Amino acid sequence: MKWSLASASWRFGKLSGAGPLRGRRFFSVMGAGSFSGKMNMKNFKGVACVAMIGAAGLLLGACESKNDPITKAEKTDAKAGKSVPGIEETKAIAEAGFIYGLPIVMNYAVMYEYAVDRDSGQFKAPFNEILNEARVFTYKDTAIVTPNSDTPYSLLWADLRAEPIVLSVPAVEKSRYYSVMMCDGNTFNYGYIGSRATGNEPGDYMVAGPDWQGETPPGIKQVFRSSTQFSLIAYRTQLIDAADMPNVVKVQSGYKAQPLSAYLKKPAPPASPKIDFPKANADLVKKNFFEYLDFALQFAPAGPEEKEIRAKLASIGIGAGKTFEFKDLSLEHKAAILLAMKEGETKVEKYLAEGQKNINGWKVGSLFGDRAFYNGNWLKRAAAAKGGIYGNNAVEAMYPLTTTLANGEELDGSKHNYTLTFAADQLPPVNAFWSVTMYDGKTQLLIENPIGRYLINSPMIPSMKKGADGSLTLYIQNASPGKDKESNWLPAPKGPIYVVMRLYWPKAEPPSILPPGEGTWKPPAIKVAS
Repeated sequence: MKWSLASASWRFGKLSGAGPLRGRRFFSVMGAGSFSGKMNMKNFKGVACVAMIGAAGLLLGACESKNDPITKAEKTDAKAGKSVPGIEETKAIAEAGFIYGLPIVMNYAVMYEYAVDRDSGQFKAPFNEILNEARVFTYKDTAIVTPNSDTPYSLLWADLRAEPIVLSVPAVEKSRYYSVMMCDGNTFNYGYIGSRATGNEPGDYMVAGPDWQGETPPGIKQVFRSSTQFSLIAYRTQLIDAADMPNVVKVQSGYKAQPLSAYLKKPAPPASPKIDFPKANADLVKKNFFEYLDFALQFAPAGPEEKEIRAKLASIGIGAGKTFEFKDLSLEHKAAILLAMKEGETKVEKYLAEGQKNINGWKVGSLFGDRAFYNGNWLKRAAAAKGGIYGNNAVEAMYPLTTTLANGEELDGSKHNYTLTFAADQLPPVNAFWSVTMYDGKTQLLIENPIGRYLINSPMIPSMKKGADGSLTLYIQNASPGKDKESNWLPAPKGPIYVVMRLYWPKAEPPSILPPGEGTWKPPAIKVAS
């Protein structure tokens, strides 16, 4: 599965993972690869009959199961005197449900691999335990797409059902950036601890689930409230260079998590019921996206802005406590659901392409935030997850990304060598640091290369060569630009190129990339090398 944590992408053919954290192929309803490709109906027995819907829709009615989830929901609505959605309305609801549910299902699949399935190959730690990664991501890391290779991660999946947890952070030197991002099962970024948000002083903070009621205990600096019972806590700790890793490890060792009862030195409350988590893998999710949504929603009480979409989904048999079995649907409903998901994916891709500002070929915008930020805009939330699930809020980090030149021509390392030049006074304006990371344009993963370099970042500048005018040029190409230029070489794949710039803790005062897409600082265009 491929996802993205804080940087840039989830393709419907894969779990991609930040903006964003972002491998093997995950699922594509229409077959292998991206959902935007041609429809491949072979994966679903009998769906070849879809071609006959227009001419023989009435005949398909004879194939219906009387106990499929949509039919059951129709009977319930009819009995209650509610209007029953027709096939077109069913398709429209499923499309909206796919857009609404995409981040939720993506998040569940990551959680399953990282905190539930010890044999997943990507398992990190059980719930409520921190895993510190004393390394940065490389091409061997394939669970998250467009992974951040700047900051070693510490990851904690919190189970908040029984009681809150207390997060303790150590004193961190002011010259080192760190952040603790809290992202719940709705992919709402509901809180931050760290250099920007709370400073570099030590402190204790509490994370509570949606049902917790109580007073803020003494010693707790701030309480953060997750909208779901399970939540990801993602720590990013800046690594200056390879020799700095022992210092990062020292900071990581100061990250602590414990149940509130342990923090207060009181008896623990009764344990929460054991959960039979449904296995998430490529084949299973491909067969029944909405069954995973059913499962995840039971841990996510509906917010005010969710009641309408939840009610519509319930009218076609989708929701918490339900089981939407795709295999039980009639051929007509199968076709409607498949087409709905395809069209939903198309809308998400269009939003990613057009919903952000195009500046010199870079897509610049803000897709990540809390519940208030999205305010029921499920398309924006889905685009954020696909663009890079677990991405930071704009004030914490900005992620200009590109696959093209300024004129729209696709970047391709098999066809051209490229350069990216920052004028002497036009380096990315940040309070922390910036980086430019290279990914394979097809997989959105880091690429293996002869010098083991996946990015160029601001701490590397002292070892790089500058132009006579003080400008800094990066050489983006598959082969070495020559020994005299290798300090500035960002190795590229021999094929499609995907580049993500990261600005950690961007400056608010001009020149600034903020507000997103409207800032006074603009990323320079990538150009074909002369």
